[in-house]
Amino acid sequence: MRNSILLQNMTFYGFHGMHEYERELGQRFYVDVEMGADFSKAAQSDDLHDAVDYTMVYGKVKDIVENRRFNLLEGLATHLAEVILEFPTVNEVTVRIRKAALPIPGQFDFIQVQAHQRRAE
Repeated sequence: MRNSILLQNMTFYGFHGMHEYERELGQRFYVDVEMGADFSKAAQSDDLHDAVDYTMVYGKVKDIVENRRFNLLEGLATHLAEVILEFPTVNEVTVRIRKAALPIPGQFDFIQVQAHQRRAE
C-alpha cells in the first residue's frame, strides 16, 4: 500500500462470538482499517468527492460492528473489508479486529484477526 489512510483503534461494543454469553452480554472490539487509495486526483482538486471519505467509512464500520452479529471474527473482518472496498476511491483494505475477553486460560493482551482485500483489476 503506497498511499494509505488509517483509522486506528476504533472502539465499539458488539455481540460477536461462538459462545452464548458473548452473544448475550457483548464486549468491546477494537478495529483498525487501513485503506489504500490513489491520492493524485484528490491532491490536485482538494475536493472530498475525489478522496476517501473516512467519516463515511467510520459510520459503516460502526454500524456493522454494533448492529450485525458474527460467530467468527474472521467473518466480521472479511465482511468489513468487502464493504469498504465498495467505496470507489479505495483500492485495497486491511481490517484488524481485536478482542481481549477470551475463554483461554493464560495471560495475553488480546486476540487479533486480520483480513486484507484488493479491488479486482
